[in-house]
Amino acid sequence: MFAVTGITGKVGGAVARSLLNAGLSVRAVVRDLAKGSQWAARGCEVAVGDFDDAAPLAAAFTGVDGAFAMLPPIFDPSPAFPEAKAMIATLRAAIAEGLPPKVVVLSTVGAESPRPNLLNQLGLLERALADLPMRITFLRAAWFMENAAADIASASETGVIRSYLQPLDHAVPMIAAEDVGRTAAALLQEDWAGHRIVELQGERVTPNAIASAFAKALDRSVRAEAVPRARWEEIFRSEGMRNPLPRMQMIDGFNEGWIAFPNWGAGARTGRIDIDSAVAALVRKETNR
Repeated sequence: MFAVTGITGKVGGAVARSLLNAGLSVRAVVRDLAKGSQWAARGCEVAVGDFDDAAPLAAAFTGVDGAFAMLPPIFDPSPAFPEAKAMIATLRAAIAEGLPPKVVVLSTVGAESPRPNLLNQLGLLERALADLPMRITFLRAAWFMENAAADIASASETGVIRSYLQPLDHAVPMIAAEDVGRTAAALLQEDWAGHRIVELQGERVTPNAIASAFAKALDRSVRAEAVPRARWEEIFRSEGMRNPLPRMQMIDGFNEGWIAFPNWGAGARTGRIDIDSAVAALVRKETNR
């Protein structure tokens, strides 16, 4: 049996589906019992655990063959990341007490970067788990293709997507959430020694390619337009962010190339889903709402 956190989200759900499809048992770790009902219906054992209490989470990690662990994303953290640090401490304590024999931990491209940015949160996670005795794989995933969901309305209504990634012909490594979950499930079924880092990307994608994918999915002309760097803070604060600097620094890292896989991801595992397919799926989901 494998414990899966984040199971109600895109990545955790994909991990669980992949394991179930392989004929393996899953313990669905949810914040409240009601959220586990659909997974119970699929034959999963349901355990209640959250990142505000290590004891129930430790119980969820006990007696399993392995565990998939991920932090809930925090896109607007307080300075110095106190929210992430608290959740990391809880997760570390839960793993140390529950002692799953192997763990796949969702991390990110750029987790190792010393330069300040939003992704430092997952660098903190990797370092906090570094002395644990069990086998751990840190799965460093590329930029999620599903981030393009924020552009659906603009692409559909105006034929323009406003890109913070720039220049518009600059490609960054991207991956679909379904591929992340599928890869994590495969890693859980592997055997390895000690701690390891696995990089994961689908393809390298430009903002212009995202616009082209929307054009195909919507059957209309769509172009990308770069949002001037000088306006980012104003825009992010108008959208409700209190501390946009880490997000801005992260985007700078992708744009300037200091957030990237070493050796251009030459040793990275690859996903199956391309940007055209990912954007088409996002548009279909929005249309069918």
